[in-house]
Amino acid sequence: MATSTETAKSNWFIQFMSSSIGKKIVMSLTGIFLILFLTVHLIGNLQLLIPDGGKTFNEYAHFMGHNKLIQFVSIGNFFFILLHIVYGFMLTFSNQKARPVQYAYTPSTKKVSWSSKNMALLGTIILIFLVVHLQAFWAKSKFGGLDHVELMGGVQGHDLYKATQIAFKEWWIVVLYVISMVGLAFHLVHGFQSAFQSIGLNHRKYTPFIKALGFGYAIIVPLLYAIIPVYMYFN
Repeated sequence: MATSTETAKSNWFIQFMSSSIGKKIVMSLTGIFLILFLTVHLIGNLQLLIPDGGKTFNEYAHFMGHNKLIQFVSIGNFFFILLHIVYGFMLTFSNQKARPVQYAYTPSTKKVSWSSKNMALLGTIILIFLVVHLQAFWAKSKFGGLDHVELMGGVQGHDLYKATQIAFKEWWIVVLYVISMVGLAFHLVHGFQSAFQSIGLNHRKYTPFIKALGFGYAIIVPLLYAIIPVYMYFN
């Protein structure tokens, strides 16, 4: 049986995780992890633009899909994405509950950006994109539906490059990707700085740098992601 001390510690943890501060810290830590994931994933996806018929990309995809360490990290990635989404909606609902009536005019000297006021909407757009993306590529690579191709050393692997080519010949998928990347850019404009601010990295000396870095990241990373489907559609 659990002791009273263990019960108290458990209750403290549950209360903290369900508090406003706890939710923000979870959002912050999962957000930073997902920022790192976006960077690594982009480096891999940019190999789609190498004009070698998809050999480099398929080798990369095969390695990522069969390396045990990366597979373990990918499970954690799905968990953090789910946690980020759940806590994001929890924060949105708790904020709305705290102020259910929107005043016609709220005097304030602090300007609130459009992206910070619409993080739930932007998150929903990204969530729809993730569902389509996982169904089109990840699910097929895991549960079948992809052609096979011979890789380095005579190994047989999935021809994920061909599947990507076919998907990005559909104009509506390309449009969805571009719109989703615009949504991601706005989401990151506020989310990048907010993630570091929530864990205490908020100081007049380095906050401007974090804000500038976040703004640059929010432009460059989604732009490069969007270039891939547009390039493959027209080529």
